[in-house]
Amino acid sequence: MDAEVSDAARPVLEGPDIARVLTRIAHEIVERAKGADDVVLLGIPTRGVFLADRLAAKLAAITGRTIPVGSLDITMYRDDLRLRPARALARTDIPADGIDGRLVVLVDDVLFSGRTIRAALDALNDIGRPRAVQLAVLVDRGHRELPIRADYVGKNLPTSLRETVKVQLDEEDGRDAVLLGERREAGVPAAEGRRNETARSGER
Repeated sequence: MDAEVSDAARPVLEGPDIARVLTRIAHEIVERAKGADDVVLLGIPTRGVFLADRLAAKLAAITGRTIPVGSLDITMYRDDLRLRPARALARTDIPADGIDGRLVVLVDDVLFSGRTIRAALDALNDIGRPRAVQLAVLVDRGHRELPIRADYVGKNLPTSLRETVKVQLDEEDGRDAVLLGERREAGVPAAEGRRNETARSGER
């Protein structure tokens, strides 16, 4: 059964908050990369792509130069392909100058177990050889299953496994928000869902 966000989900970030944290992350990237001259942003579909585009615009405003931005589909590199129904492939779009010798910043909405990022690193390995790889996420909700951490975090959000984090972005959802709610399995009453604390979410 698919998990869904309960009706009682509450916003922990809203539009202005998301704009502010993306501005902060952009400044942190410029500071850490000493100008961002060789930075390439790659968003992980779906919402990571929108976040990468927004970061690229903010970096361009700060540096006065165009920042290469693209997308990286990790569907075929996931380690749960045998456990879940097949999902549609998203788009991989690598900037024309490629990633060899560049600083690649992977961009995603939620960092959870770390398995999506592991898949992204495998996908990158088949595309080229960056100088370095960093990770920017809007939300880090904890519960890592692999030794992966983000270099840039919009908000650290401690959660329990029975909670779900849903990122909504205007490009996909018609609004900007990060919602924290209680996990509920489709067709399962909320009280029963509360007993299933080991359920895993679709977030990263």
